[in-house]
Amino acid sequence: MNLSRKQILQELEPYGARLVAVSKTQPVERIQSMYDDGQRIFGENRVQELLEKKDQLPSDIEWHLIGHLQRNKVKQIASFIAMIHSMDSIDLAREINRQAVKNQRQIPVLLQFRIALEETKFGITLDSVDHFMEKLFGEKLDHLKICGVMGMASFVENEHQILEEFQSLQDIFESLKTTYFDANQNFKEISMGMSGDYQIAIETGSTLVRIGSLLFGPRT
Repeated sequence: MNLSRKQILQELEPYGARLVAVSKTQPVERIQSMYDDGQRIFGENRVQELLEKKDQLPSDIEWHLIGHLQRNKVKQIASFIAMIHSMDSIDLAREINRQAVKNQRQIPVLLQFRIALEETKFGITLDSVDHFMEKLFGEKLDHLKICGVMGMASFVENEHQILEEFQSLQDIFESLKTTYFDANQNFKEISMGMSGDYQIAIETGSTLVRIGSLLFGPRT
């Protein structure tokens, strides 16, 4: 099943959530068509694919890096990336900050948390949140603009499990907001929900949903 951008936006609008159109593996022509329809935020998983597309598309697109980011790739996107959804280590935070300094800008980032019960490689673990935050603030990384949190639910059909995992990310967001970001107006984003579970996500507080196949159709 496909949904039009308009149909998805109508679902998101009552919740104030925004659409990140996940354009990974999609040809430039499809992205341009979505742009012509009014979409401005696009999400890519891989730096190389993002770079190949960026120069062929309008310059006012807000590119979001939503996949795992290797430290040696940060410099390739630091000058233009609108948001990095997947900051999950202190080493990566240091490198993003270093490249932001070089480019004389603040780079918006989300803290990626491992909320799925499935074994995943990436994300800050739930039992290390306070330790991670203490280390992060100890670094004084002034060129990071920490805007919120990101997480991916398990790839299962059990909606109760998905709901619980999204709720855990919402709880992390609220705890971090109270403890570390109370005076920080930038800290307001919860990036969760994809094509198969975005409706549960927006009901649980998502502000950014990452939708690809439902919007574009099957990947090429």
